[in-house]
Amino acid sequence: MDVKKIAVVVEDVDAARTALKWALINIIRHGDIITLLHVYNSNSNTRSRRSRSKARLLRLNGFRLALSFQDICNNYPNTKVEIIVTEGDQEGTKIAATVREIGASMLVVGLHDHSFLYKLWLEVNLADHNLHVMRTWVCGTWVYYLPWFNI
Repeated sequence: MDVKKIAVVVEDVDAARTALKWALINIIRHGDIITLLHVYNSNSNTRSRRSRSKARLLRLNGFRLALSFQDICNNYPNTKVEIIVTEGDQEGTKIAATVREIGASMLVVGLHDHSFLYKLWLEVNLADHNLHVMRTWVCGTWVYYLPWFNI
């Protein structure tokens, strides 16, 4: 039995929490490693003291959010959890790079109307940049939780 590394996108929405719970029940096996990944967008110039404080606060809030997801994982026996909180963009490029970097075989995402995937796939006119971002994913499986479908 191979140990899999599964990345879970951490966002402060019910769809993300439900996607994690679904993955814990249906995908995660004994020994698999769950990487909780939160990407925040500071959207600021880090030279000023105020923007550094803002970035620090965003990072701290992201870590707290990831810890709340870890609490969900703790209810399931034999789960190994890693947490990554990093700064990135809203288009999913940083998520793609991190998934590739950690060697995850699956990505679990709770799809909602403000998520990067929703924006990528449901835009009427897909730009070349969006197609490039979609090509950068290297993990074999994407798991989505669609809140409008009852699972």
